Amino acid sequence: MAKIMSTKELATKIVTGEATFILDVRNKDEFDNWKIEGGKVELLNEAYFNLLDGVDSITDKLPKDKDIIVVCAKGGSSEMIADMLEEAGFQNAYSLEGGMKAWSEHLEPVKIGDLKDGGSLYQFVRLGKGCLSYFIESNGEAAIIDTARMIDTYESFAAKKGLTIKHTIDTHLHADHISGGRRLAEKAGATYHLPPKDATEVTFDYTPVEEGNDITVGKTTVKVQPIYSPGHTIGSTSFIIDDTYLITGDILFVKSIGRPDLAGLAEDWVGDLRNTLYSKYKELSDDLIVLPAHYSFPEELGEGGRVAARLGDLYAKNSGLQVDDEDVFRKMVTENLPPQPNAYQEIRKTNMGKINPDLDEQKEMETGPNRCAVEG
Repeated sequence: MAKIMSTKELATKIVTGEATFILDVRNKDEFDNWKIEGGKVELLNEAYFNLLDGVDSITDKLPKDKDIIVVCAKGGSSEMIADMLEEAGFQNAYSLEGGMKAWSEHLEPVKIGDLKDGGSLYQFVRLGKGCLSYFIESNGEAAIIDTARMIDTYESFAAKKGLTIKHTIDTHLHADHISGGRRLAEKAGATYHLPPKDATEVTFDYTPVEEGNDITVGKTTVKVQPIYSPGHTIGSTSFIIDDTYLITGDILFVKSIGRPDLAGLAEDWVGDLRNTLYSKYKELSDDLIVLPAHYSFPEELGEGGRVAARLGDLYAKNSGLQVDDEDVFRKMVTENLPPQPNAYQEIRKTNMGKINPDLDEQKEMETGPNRCAVEG
């Protein structure tokens, strides 16, 4: 009987920087499109059907001294291969429970820091998709920014800490994943906030996010200050928390910048994107810690799995912030872009409330990487 490794156990290995060996037995095209990545992850791809007659062809490529985590789409094929590896003498072989489908949904909470008024800020890292969401706690209350679809994770985290969820906030109308913000707000009796310029087609009630209207969390007020920063979408909004952290949504990442094409309006929005990155953000303190809504590269995972960088350092190192010529910048963010996210048009419609796919359809729509960045 194959040994099983949970997504939580694998996530812990990756965020703590433990050397991790993955044997991915999906087809090559599936593997090439989307895989498990991390700073010290070593990958071997060998399709399941090539191993049905035995694992001899790969045994010399497998480590004897560390765990081998076998991965497939849903966890069935990987169990069989892990069994075969064990029979071949690899007592360190595990099957990843639930496969890539489960990996896509795992959220790993990472503490970013303490806030000045006694609260804390956490980043929830969705390692299987590169999505990042934020959990602010202060004086018994909580606010969540860019909530993922798996709202039970935030609910149990809040319950464990004895917190009441008061606000859910989206930095913009997402195109790569289904937002859980509205559903969580309804369940928790909280207020759902969305930038109004991204909400012109939504079918539900929401509270507009507008510059100058702070959102208070807890009695001692954790200040969340919207900064209207269009570019990725027409309503993209950034937030400054506690005069220390800059939540950038999909405008600015650690190693890249946002793409303006997911609503089909790249040419219209590229000027806004440049203005936000090259003017608005430049007026802010270099010492602000940038916390984006996504990451695209395993090297962006820092200590403990957190994804963060000082704004001043990004102006020195991020290639998307080094393009002085406006025409060159325009070309960079409108041409030669990576493929668009899986089912992004359906995801946008879901986030507008125009369609209501069932859970299996939602999972299928979210399969694959996020692709919200211009490739660096």
